[in-house]
Amino acid sequence: MEPLPKQLPRFFWYFIKPYKLHVAGLILVAFLWALYISIQPYILKLLINGAINYGQSQNNLKQYLLWPASAYVILSLLRYSILFRFYDYMVLQLIPNLKRDIERKMFSYLEQHSYYYFQNHFAGSLSNKIFDMVRGLPEILILVTDRGVVICLSIIMADAMMYSVKPILALILTIWALTFFCISWLLSKKGQYYSREFSEAGSILVGKVVDSITNITNVRLFASNKFEDEYVSTYTDDYVDKDRRMQWYILKVRTFQSLSATIMTALIMLFLVYGYIHKTVTIGDFALVLTLISKLVENFWGASNEFVRFGQTVGNCKQALSIISVPHEIIDAPHATELNVTHGRIDFNNVTFHYQRNHNLFHNKNVSIAAGSKVGLVGFSGSGKTTFVNLILRFFEIESGRIMIDGQDITKVTQDSLHKNIALIPQDTSLFHRTLIENIRYGRLSATDEEVIDASKKAHCHDFISKLPDGYNSLVGERGIKLSGGQRQRIAIARAILKQAPILILDEATSSLDSVTEKHIQSGLHNLMAGCTTIVIAHRLSTLAEMDRILVFDKGHIIEDGSHNQLLKTKGHYAKMWHMQAGGFLPENESVL
Repeated sequence: MEPLPKQLPRFFWYFIKPYKLHVAGLILVAFLWALYISIQPYILKLLINGAINYGQSQNNLKQYLLWPASAYVILSLLRYSILFRFYDYMVLQLIPNLKRDIERKMFSYLEQHSYYYFQNHFAGSLSNKIFDMVRGLPEILILVTDRGVVICLSIIMADAMMYSVKPILALILTIWALTFFCISWLLSKKGQYYSREFSEAGSILVGKVVDSITNITNVRLFASNKFEDEYVSTYTDDYVDKDRRMQWYILKVRTFQSLSATIMTALIMLFLVYGYIHKTVTIGDFALVLTLISKLVENFWGASNEFVRFGQTVGNCKQALSIISVPHEIIDAPHATELNVTHGRIDFNNVTFHYQRNHNLFHNKNVSIAAGSKVGLVGFSGSGKTTFVNLILRFFEIESGRIMIDGQDITKVTQDSLHKNIALIPQDTSLFHRTLIENIRYGRLSATDEEVIDASKKAHCHDFISKLPDGYNSLVGERGIKLSGGQRQRIAIARAILKQAPILILDEATSSLDSVTEKHIQSGLHNLMAGCTTIVIAHRLSTLAEMDRILVFDKGHIIEDGSHNQLLKTKGHYAKMWHMQAGGFLPENESVL
């Protein structure tokens, strides 16, 4: 997927560009609205002066009163019946589509981030960032067209009207407007900083709340309700403090804006009174200028509130953009091809990889896994077993060397085709909060109901599903919380059976199953392994007895390699581990690894 623009103006244009005509429609409405703001007071002037002239002469009723009055009524009718309805239509055509495009593009871009990226960000915080942008970008567009454009045009037109009365009035209005905008803009820049702080504090708070709710079982088991309350309250207090600081700043900005508008109005009133005394200003001029000023100040005051909101929204959007649109860590190579697995041979050629700089877990590692073989991986936690399979899945990028599948470098094929050819049954199965049939069908979206049920039977989960009130249409809860660990794992096995991938990875796939259930599904797993290149991570060594080959890991090194019987005969680390699990004893002063 093409990278999203990193700068907010370019990001804004990226989504607005397909809707140029709709935006032009909004700008047209803004122009007509600004024209109305200026013309209506002028017609009012004509009406008042006409009424005075008619009262003095009792002639030309049509010229003095009927035409100005008719124009005033028609203008109001056009404003409410046509102009506003056209604006509503443009908004209706633009905003929902714009929100849809932003959500789709940002979610699609977010999905392409690496496994490492999601390890370092809260899911709740990331989703919050997307919806900050979904809400914020259309709001910025409306504020710019509905407020910014209208005010700029209305100032220009009002200046022309006031110049016709007295040039000094236009000069006062111009100086005030420029001062108002410049200082408000400078103040809004600092306001954006406070908004970004506030937005980030809100995102962190959401992430912490979601984290606590997700782990509510642990909270209950360790009787830590009070601790969690205090822990989350720390972030709540930070959120409130940043909100208070932002609101105090907004109060200062609004104080300046209201004082400046009062001073400008007083100066204009002073010159109007002076002009009226010297007979250079009419009653109609009074009505024209005061109505203009009233409308402008009203719009400016509304805009000042929107100006602050604009700064807040821009700050939120910039913060969201800084998190979401970072470059993807792992991307498909230019002209990447589809992975074609004909046999399933896997080769590590001089592979070097580290999580921390200068701390290599694998250094120039060379391993070959024959096509169709069943290979077990054993070793204590942190020895490199899971990393080994994560590199095959390309969840992380290697430093040097190559990982090959059937002679194809996995960095030269598309990630989608790589993952379609590998079925993973993890130790901790996570399910979507969807129906059981949807979760199982995720293994192959084109599968029929009959194929889903057949896979479920092979994974020995059909019986417990059939006993549920809604059967396969039962919702499993968030992350599958309504199911037991063993039930979730059987769903994962059914999903893998349905996928029919040529490479199979089992990461403690039967660890959550009781011995009876494990024995029942062994035949299903054997059928699944048939013809597949299979890699099995297991701490329960009895599950590896039938493997063609077992690799023993220690600190990233493969210290033993052979079949179960061969490794027992060598009486090395694997043999010691086997005897420990079988209930035997190690010789005194000997460690397992």
